Amino acid sequence: MEQLISGIQQVGIGIPDAGAYFTWFRKTFGFDVKIFDDEAKATLMTRYTGGEVHARRAILAMNMNGGGGAEIWQFTSRKTVYPERAPVFGDLGMNAVKIKCTNVSKAYEELNGKVICSPLLTTPSNAQTFWVTDEFGNTYQVIESRNFFKAKPYMMGGVGGAVIGVSNIEKSIQFYAQCLGIEKVIYDKTGEFQDLGAGQYRRVLLSFLNNFTAPFSKLLGNIEIELVQSLDRTPTKTFANRYWGDGGFIHLCFDVSNMNALKERMKKNGIEFTVDSADTFDMGESGGRFSYAEDPDGMLIEMVETHKVPIMKKFGWYLDLKKRGQHKPLPNWMINAMGLNKVKD
Repeated sequence: MEQLISGIQQVGIGIPDAGAYFTWFRKTFGFDVKIFDDEAKATLMTRYTGGEVHARRAILAMNMNGGGGAEIWQFTSRKTVYPERAPVFGDLGMNAVKIKCTNVSKAYEELNGKVICSPLLTTPSNAQTFWVTDEFGNTYQVIESRNFFKAKPYMMGGVGGAVIGVSNIEKSIQFYAQCLGIEKVIYDKTGEFQDLGAGQYRRVLLSFLNNFTAPFSKLLGNIEIELVQSLDRTPTKTFANRYWGDGGFIHLCFDVSNMNALKERMKKNGIEFTVDSADTFDMGESGGRFSYAEDPDGMLIEMVETHKVPIMKKFGWYLDLKKRGQHKPLPNWMINAMGLNKVKD
């Protein structure tokens, strides 16, 4: 299958104070590079914002060691609304975001006591892991990885995947495998699991191995999507009674190298774009074509074909990918130059 996505570009996180959360995220997980910090009106998202145009502030933060970013998103035209309770595993939608590191036990030593951490646990593939929960109830899973843009003895990395609660794993596998190309099954297990707590679940871990042929593919790396289906209770929707942009995880965004081909592939599999900017959409310091679709349980999937991105903002250097093309990776020096936007204490 042709690779039409080149990694997780970012996960959207709805927060009442984007600036403060960027500081927490930077100090906790090392996402210390601001790709953009933009204020605008979300004119194309009224389908998911009650039919009204709302204003927002969005910060795209990256960890240049490798992995996807975090789009920290704040309404500026209304109060951020949170669900009545934080999601639990198996609820429909994004349950957790996977954060990569080179050594889980070392990461646990560094974070335990500074932020809210679970004990060290074991995944179904016998790997060490632990969960970090922020003050708003958002959950992050720290996972061990060898897939990084940079190589250091120990480091935290960017987003490596997501844990997604689903109602029917077979339908969800079809969506993520046939539409997005995340098709390698690492495990398919049913039962009780130490790292999820009480309850019966079926868990399927899907993997995407990057072929590194798109502009940002070397930075974004591989993908893990873990589907979790609760077998002994009726799950709720994590996004019920919330606008796009409200508190919690709001979307999972993939970097796309050919949006037209992806749109056609999804259509053949019965999935229509619910939002499509159709051409370059100006996002202030960056720009591109973006679209949205919904997974079988209605979770929002964003897809972005990047056309313009800041490399060194203070010198006014922006990369034009419409001229350069979407089918060859950026040289390492150019990716490293994006790290000059690093925010320090």
